[in-house]
Amino acid sequence: MSCFACFRPASAVDDEDGDGKEAAPLPLQPSASKRLGSRRGSLRSSSTRNNPALQHQARTSNITSCSARAFTYDQLAAATDNFRGDCLLGEGGFGRVYRGRLEDGLVVAVKQLDLNGVQGNREFVVEVLMLSLLHHDNLVSLVGYCADGEQRLLVYEYMALGSLADHLLLLDNNNGSTRDPGKPQPVLGWETRMRVALGAARGLEYLHETANPAVIYRDLKSSNVLLDDAFCPKLSDFGLAKLGPAAGAAERSPRVMGTYGYCAPEYIRTGQLSVKSDVYSFGVLLLELITGRRAVDSARPAAEQVLVTWATPMFKDSKRYKELADPLLRGEFPERDLNQAVAVAAMCLQDQATARPCMSDAAVALSFLAEAAATAAQPLPLPPAQPNDEANLEEA
Repeated sequence: MSCFACFRPASAVDDEDGDGKEAAPLPLQPSASKRLGSRRGSLRSSSTRNNPALQHQARTSNITSCSARAFTYDQLAAATDNFRGDCLLGEGGFGRVYRGRLEDGLVVAVKQLDLNGVQGNREFVVEVLMLSLLHHDNLVSLVGYCADGEQRLLVYEYMALGSLADHLLLLDNNNGSTRDPGKPQPVLGWETRMRVALGAARGLEYLHETANPAVIYRDLKSSNVLLDDAFCPKLSDFGLAKLGPAAGAAERSPRVMGTYGYCAPEYIRTGQLSVKSDVYSFGVLLLELITGRRAVDSARPAAEQVLVTWATPMFKDSKRYKELADPLLRGEFPERDLNQAVAVAAMCLQDQATARPCMSDAAVALSFLAEAAATAAQPLPLPPAQPNDEANLEEA
C-alpha cells in the first residue's frame, strides 16, 4: 500500500474502433458472455499481485450465458401503469426512469430509452452485457431488459433513496437552504459520506481488479451513484463501460466519452484510456463528498466553477484543508480524518495517470476512515452503576 503509507489503524462492445459494425442484437450469445469472468481469491494480497506465477494460476469463473430476464413491452407498461407521470423517478441521457411493480410483486426501476436521445442501441447492449455478468454489492443489479421492436428498456433493482447527487448537491452552501423549501433534506453526515465513498471505491475495485478482463467504467459521477434505503451506494449506468487492456496498460479511444468535470486530463487531451481514468473520476467524486460542491457549477464565481481547479491549490498546504470541508457539516468531523480524506482525493487527482493509486489501495485507506467515522458516531456506553451509587440513590 505504498500510495497510502500514512494510513494505519488508530464498450467492449461499442463501435469505437470505427469499423462500422453494429452491436450484436439481443439475446446475447454465450460466446460473448465468456469474455468476462472474475478472478477467485483476494486481489488485495500484495504477494499475489506482485507474483506473476500466482497471477497465472488465477482461475476465472465459468460464465456461459446472459442472466438477465427478457420482458415484453406490455409487461413493463403494466408494471408502470403505462409509464404514468406519477411513477417517474428521473430523467437522464438514456431516457426516463419509472418506478414499477412486476407481476410477482417486486418493485423495480424501469429505464426507457429515448429514441431521439444521445444514447442508443449500442449503449443498451453494453449495459445488458456488463450488468448481466458483473455482480457485486456495490453495483446496481439488472433484473432484465426489453428489446421489443424499437423499444429498449432496462429493469433494475429499485434504489429507494435515489442518487447521491439528490442528497449531496441539492443544498446551497452559500446560505444553507434547500433548492425546494417545501422539501427540506437532512445534510449527509461525515460518517455517511465516508461510507458512500468506500462503497463506490469497492465497486470500482471490483471492476478494475476482480473482473477479468478489467472493466473501465468511464462514467463515474454523483448522479450515477445510487443509494438504497440504508445509504449503501451502488454504481449504475454502464452504457459507456469498456473492457480494459492488459493490466497497467492504456489504449487510445477515438471518442472521448463521459461527463465534463469528471474526465481524466490525459483522456481529454489524447484519448488515452485506462483504469486510472476511473481513479481520477473517483477523486472528483470524493472531493464532492468532502466539499458538498458540484464538479462543475456555473453559478459560482469563475475561479470556483470547476471543482478540481478550485481545490488544487489547497492540496499543497495541509493547513488549508479545512477550507475544503462542506460548511453544512458545521465542523462535525475529526480534523485528522478530513486531512486524510483530502490526501486520498489529491492522490487520485494526480495529473499523471501513473502517479494515481489503484482502487484497492484507495479502498483500504477509506475503510479506515469509514471505520473511524462509525466509531465516532456511536454514543459512549454509560459506565456501570457502582454499589455506593445505588445505595445513595435508594437513600435519596
